[in-house]
Amino acid sequence: MKRLFKIALVAGCLFFAGNVANAQQKIAYINSAELIKAMPEVATADKQLETYKTTLDTDGKTMYSEYQAKVQDYQSKEKTLSDAMKEMKIKEIQDLEKRIQEFQQKAGENFEKKRGELYDPILKKAEDAVKVVAKEKGYAYVFDTTQPGIVYFDGGINILTDVKTKLGLK
Repeated sequence: MKRLFKIALVAGCLFFAGNVANAQQKIAYINSAELIKAMPEVATADKQLETYKTTLDTDGKTMYSEYQAKVQDYQSKEKTLSDAMKEMKIKEIQDLEKRIQEFQQKAGENFEKKRGELYDPILKKAEDAVKVVAKEKGYAYVFDTTQPGIVYFDGGINILTDVKTKLGLK
């Protein structure tokens, strides 16, 4: 009986100590959008992505201009063309339409791929800096206030300044 009482007492103490330790864990928060915006790499990535988008737009406009020219040519000569030539011109226009659609789809995929290539390393750098600061400062949890899921927070410690310092930002 005494032994059972001692085991229950030890278990209760361990449970209580665990709850006290959990209650003392530090919680912090950060606005990751503000952090990312402050990183100089983002401006460079934005410019590169805009240049890439402009190139894709130019290529698309060139294809569309070619398409319009073929349609106008067909419409202006339609009455004088033989049935065989009409079929050939219509097929040519349809093939160009298909190529334009394929280009638009591929351009969208390439744009997203390029965005990932440019921004993923920046996001990783920011995430790593947050983890380092959280570990250095002893935070058990760091919440991102720009992400959905946090409806309310009162208190906590904003570590944005510490992370910016870690990244060498002002």
